[in-house]
Amino acid sequence: MQIIKNYWTYILGALIGAIAGYLYWFYIGCSSGTCPITSSPIISTLYGVLMGALLGSFFKKIINK
Repeated sequence: MQIIKNYWTYILGALIGAIAGYLYWFYIGCSSGTCPITSSPIISTLYGVLMGALLGSFFKKIINK
């Protein structure tokens, strides 16, 4: 439980990023398969998780100040 308390901004950012990545693939994604990130729902979702966690780390620094 302490881990969730310490890293809640990363977890929340990753969750929002995963949803955003999947929705991006679903509505805008590349159907031809030539786009490396948006041609697969798994890759698009994982990319969203990564970007969301990075954004969460930015907010963690702002909250701690």
